[in-house]
Amino acid sequence: MTPPGAGRCGGKGRRRRVSGSLVAVACLFALIQAGLPAPVRGEAGKCVPTGEDAEGPFYKPGAPERLSTGSGLAVSGEVISHPDCRPVPGARVEWWHADRSGRYVDSLRGTQRTGATGGYAFTTLPPGVYPGRPPHIHFKVSAPGHKPLTTQLYLRGGEKAIRFDLVVEAGQR
Repeated sequence: MTPPGAGRCGGKGRRRRVSGSLVAVACLFALIQAGLPAPVRGEAGKCVPTGEDAEGPFYKPGAPERLSTGSGLAVSGEVISHPDCRPVPGARVEWWHADRSGRYVDSLRGTQRTGATGGYAFTTLPPGVYPGRPPHIHFKVSAPGHKPLTTQLYLRGGEKAIRFDLVVEAGQR
């Protein structure tokens, strides 16, 4: 039995259904507003630059700005500057990955700008696999005053939510 008011917004007299996607986006905004956990630190408390990884043959520039490319996996994190470990507001974060059949499709490409705290968050389908590769999501980060970063997030499979901080090195573009 569904509790009264479940799945609906508003008070007495209002009976609008809220879609699962809208609820997921609202939860992501709440995470960003509440503050995400501190960045991963290396030895001596310093942030460690994220390792470079292959862009791969399926990158396409110009992905649309969006908060969701599907549901089933919530990805969030911060873009952080190295060596001072400060958040990078206004960084551009792009992501793309294969669908469940192992094909790269435009609907699984997105872009976001980080907010004042350097945070980003999106929902997507869990990435598919194709021969010779584990499930992964590609990321490309660009920010004024920082070196561009292209990397990949490798998943074990079965995750529902994951945090992935992106530490970019200060320097010329």
